[in-house]
Amino acid sequence: MTSDASTNTVKLNPNRLPAMEGLLKTVGGSQSDDWNETLVDQTIAALWHGGKDIDARKKQVTGAVAALVGTGPRDEMEGMIATQMIATHNASMECLRRAMIPDQHPDARQANLNQANKLSRTYAALMDALNKHRGKGQQRVTVEHVHVNEGGQAIVGAVAKGGRG
Repeated sequence: MTSDASTNTVKLNPNRLPAMEGLLKTVGGSQSDDWNETLVDQTIAALWHGGKDIDARKKQVTGAVAALVGTGPRDEMEGMIATQMIATHNASMECLRRAMIPDQHPDARQANLNQANKLSRTYAALMDALNKHRGKGQQRVTVEHVHVNEGGQAIVGAVAKGGRG
C-alpha cells in the first residue's frame, strides 16, 4: 500500500494486500483486522466523552468493545450494523439524559425526547436488519386443519388461482 500526500489518496498494491489473519474477528466479523480495528475506532469515536475522567472513559470504551463482541458479528455487514447500533443506543441515552436536566426550557426537553424517540426507532430498525441478515426475520406460519377423505387429494403449499380463461 502506498499513499500520495499531495492528492490524499491511497493505492493498494495487488501483490501486497493487507494481512487477513482475523485475530479480531469476534469484534468486527471480518477476516481483515484492519477492518475490525476500523469498526472499533468508529464505535469509540461515536461515544460522548464529555465531562468524564480517564477511568470513566476507559470503562466506556471497554464497554463499547464488549458490546461489539457480545453482538457476535459473523461478517463485515453484521459488524457495521453492530457499530451503528452501539452508536445509536448511546446517542439515544444521551438525549434521554439531557431531557431529564432540571429547570430547562420545555422546548429543549421536548427536542431531546423527540430525538431520543427517532434514535430508538433507528435502533429497532437496525436490530431488524441484523436479524434479517442472519435469517431470523419474522416468519409467519399459518396452520389450518384439513380433512382429506379416502380417495381425495390435498395440496400442501401456496396455491394461486390462475390459468387460461
